[in-house]
Amino acid sequence: MASLRKNVNRLVGQVMHRYDLLAEGDRIMVALSGGADSMLTLWLLEQWKHKAPISYRLMAVHLDMGFPGHNPGPMTRYLDARGISYHTEETDYGMMAHSSANTEKSPCFLCAMLRRKRLFELADRFGCRKIALGHNLDDIIETFFMNVCYGGEMSTMVPMQEMFDGALNLIRPLAFVEKSKVRRLVKQLGLPVVPNLCPSASTGTRTELRMFLDRLYMSNPNVRGNIRRALSRIRRQYLLG
Repeated sequence: MASLRKNVNRLVGQVMHRYDLLAEGDRIMVALSGGADSMLTLWLLEQWKHKAPISYRLMAVHLDMGFPGHNPGPMTRYLDARGISYHTEETDYGMMAHSSANTEKSPCFLCAMLRRKRLFELADRFGCRKIALGHNLDDIIETFFMNVCYGGEMSTMVPMQEMFDGALNLIRPLAFVEKSKVRRLVKQLGLPVVPNLCPSASTGTRTELRMFLDRLYMSNPNVRGNIRRALSRIRRQYLLG
């Protein structure tokens, strides 16, 4: 456990320092879905509060997507036990996105759009200029290939993303941490994980792309790291301009 925790902490430290994710006086809202990624993001930011040479405050926000059977109890009990300030809110975003009323957009697109819009509103309401998201390295790589293959552009999510002319920043502390390490560390730490009840969670184009990438990673253990490095080593003279 110690070696995995040390490795993940080192990767998070690289992201923190390279992209200046934290600053003195920050009030950070952690978008807490209840999944492993967001739970570990919150746990890590809590740990860094005790060793960072700066002072910052955390609060968690959980948006219930409205799927029947959703139970955030284990997560909220954890927050209460740790004395972490939080806000929970019930929505119908997930159900709406999967209903017959949604005839123009994919369920994932609409649900994500509504969720992000509400997070922005809540960040403004609670005076948070940063929102911490749990996207990991695999998410960033998958988004790159999704945008290349289906969006016709070379782009992905970044560790620090300015929004609204800098009035709000999205930070992704797990940007260099692969998914399997997140899952293993969450299990070792005993962090509560709330099951994802979305019917589209294991279907669709992103899932197919994820399976393709997993086969590449299995065929060569260097592939994931090479893709990560490639995303910051752009040779524009060898691209169509």
